[in-house]
Amino acid sequence: MPAVLDYLVKQNRPYSAVDIHSNLHKAYGKTAVIKALETLAEEGKVKEKTYGKQKVYVADQSHFPTVDDAKLKEMDTKIAAMTQKLRGCEERQKRLETELRDLSSSLTTEEARKQLTELTTQCQQLVEKLSGLKSNKNSVSPEDRQKVMAARTKYVKEWKKRKRMVCSIFNLHKKIVISE
Repeated sequence: MPAVLDYLVKQNRPYSAVDIHSNLHKAYGKTAVIKALETLAEEGKVKEKTYGKQKVYVADQSHFPTVDDAKLKEMDTKIAAMTQKLRGCEERQKRLETELRDLSSSLTTEEARKQLTELTTQCQQLVEKLSGLKSNKNSVSPEDRQKVMAARTKYVKEWKKRKRMVCSIFNLHKKIVISE
């Protein structure tokens, strides 16, 4: 079954028969995949290693073309450069996302103008109300205020005294009723 060998060569990493079966999206039966792997192992195209009850298969590396050290170093350099470029792009993306979030949460120009007009109108209304209160001719004089506060204090004191009397009469009555 060439699909199994192609999959192992393309992935170039070890897999169990069950993993290969599920990764091929169950296009082939499990027993067919196992038989194909055993056949490929006998032919030497795939290496087989047993771990307990499970067998792991990997494409034979000797069939791959050899890569010289210079090419490997060149690839490592490219990988390092691309990794650095990726980090720079990720940092830029984070910065731009933060900026976008800040801009999205702030008011638009139109909303800011609308809010400004509302606040200006509200401020004018409060200034008018304040000037009306300041120019009020019916304001209470300090002497009248003092008289009213003194009368209030007197009435509160009398109310507290009467409340105490009612409570003591009630408690006395309660004791008499309980004792009988």
